[in-house]
Amino acid sequence: MLSVTILTIKTINRFNFVALVILLSLSPQAVLAQTPTPPEGPIYIVQTGDTLWDIATLFGTSIDDIVAANNLPSSDLYVGDSLIIPGLGIQTGALKIRTILFGETLRNLVRESQADETTIRNLNRIVSPSELYVGYRLIFLQENEQSPSVARTSIGPFETSLEFAVTRGVNPWTIPNFNALTSPWEIFPGDILYYPSAVESVSAGAPGLPPIFSSLEIDPLPLKQGDTAQISATLNSEIIQLSGVLIDKPLRFFRYNNSWVALQGVHAMVNPGIYPIRIEAALVDGSVQPFEQMIRVESGYYPTDPTLIVNQQTIDPAVMEPEADLIQQFVNVSTSERYWQGTFQSPAYFPDCFTSRYGSRRTYQTPDLSLSYSSFHSGVDFCGGVGLPISAPAPGYVVFADLLQVRGYATIIDHGWGVFSGFWHQSELQVSVGDWVETGQIIGLVGGTGRVTGAHLHWEIWVNGVQTNPIDWLDTTYPYE
Repeated sequence: MLSVTILTIKTINRFNFVALVILLSLSPQAVLAQTPTPPEGPIYIVQTGDTLWDIATLFGTSIDDIVAANNLPSSDLYVGDSLIIPGLGIQTGALKIRTILFGETLRNLVRESQADETTIRNLNRIVSPSELYVGYRLIFLQENEQSPSVARTSIGPFETSLEFAVTRGVNPWTIPNFNALTSPWEIFPGDILYYPSAVESVSAGAPGLPPIFSSLEIDPLPLKQGDTAQISATLNSEIIQLSGVLIDKPLRFFRYNNSWVALQGVHAMVNPGIYPIRIEAALVDGSVQPFEQMIRVESGYYPTDPTLIVNQQTIDPAVMEPEADLIQQFVNVSTSERYWQGTFQSPAYFPDCFTSRYGSRRTYQTPDLSLSYSSFHSGVDFCGGVGLPISAPAPGYVVFADLLQVRGYATIIDHGWGVFSGFWHQSELQVSVGDWVETGQIIGLVGGTGRVTGAHLHWEIWVNGVQTNPIDWLDTTYPYE
């Protein structure tokens, strides 16, 4: 053992030897005193799709502070990792994220989670309750390992607090204590209340809706430019009509299974921000029950394409505007029958080869640069030369097939429920107005007519009068459950 010790010391240089002597001379208590205190803070569990930038932005801290607090060797994160979030003024607990649904309010969420309202306001930097729009990612602190099992209910029009407690098998004073009320007499008809339950029974739907609504949902959340939004409602009684408005577009609802569904495109150029969504149920007695809440539309983060040099006539407003109005007349129509089932099929001969994606910001200029026009790419461009076949992506009726100056040889198919496909720049049309087409049927050939810089297939999807991202329709089944 002595020989090993001597050998080890001989390999230490003079500087390290002095440091070693100083370290050995310190008492165990002194060594422990110099050990850095582990940082304290609440824990956030990494979710699918999270990045350090997303997490830092969500909690109002910096990437460097998160890295330092967790001694992260790199920026790599894995689903299920536990991260300490510093700088929140909170020492312990688990940070949870809740996406705000239709009808949910800060008061209801505080009651359900049994969290401290002041803490929620501080964590989310909330100044006004109106900031809690649909799709808002609310941060709240869960101080215990398990959240309480609670049931949710509403007060009937003539129900007393005592009747409420008796029928639900709870102590009359439990209700005010659980819902931050000073007494049982603060309960009023229609109020949403929570109480402890042996079996958790809070339903998936949101509270705070008018009584006629059993549930009201919108997908996807968060909503972004170019999305196809699905608004689904289930009702507690028969109605004459369900209508509404999303941003500035009137919603058209159709019966689907036991619910009502509206599909609505979100324009790629709508400014990101907060917009109203309003739903109205017309009852058989002639009354109308409305519901309105705010929803946020986020940026699609679309890139900018290089400037395209095109023929002057194709960007002349005197040509473009009447042609756009003509197309709009066809795609604003909505039939009550839905002709498609499942996802759409790519109309292109080379389905995985694209020359331009949906939503890209574009500028067109004439060769002499005397005229320019800026907009966005309203569909997807598929690779391909003149003469390649174009197939119908889903069943429907042909409502337009003709030559246009900007779109060249163009075909529009009505798929029902206000959903249309548009195919531009063809070299040849192989269907006529009124034809019924099936999925996969050849409807035309790729070409280079109209405003183009080369032969390709341009495909658009219109949803209730707005062009949306066609790729979503290849990946997602609309309507979805």
